[in-house]
Amino acid sequence: MEADPARPAWGLSICQETGLGSGTVYPILERLVSEGWATRTEETEEHPGRPKRFFYELTAEGHRAAQQAKQTRPRFFAARGLLEGGLA
Repeated sequence: MEADPARPAWGLSICQETGLGSGTVYPILERLVSEGWATRTEETEEHPGRPKRFFYELTAEGHRAAQQAKQTRPRFFAARGLLEGGLA
């Protein structure tokens, strides 16, 4: 979610980038939002033929938590290619 601020992340895009299923990704996103680590914004543009997207963005607190996680578990993030950029 912090990889490219110009390209907002939505649930399906995160599923595709991580290779994780929606049953894993969406509960994580909901928890991040409920903990105040991410915000969720509903798409406002027209979207014929598909449901509205909800865009997710890390808050300042979420960025701090992500950086702390990267420092305390670097092997976990390196194995997933998430140390430089990525979704965490």
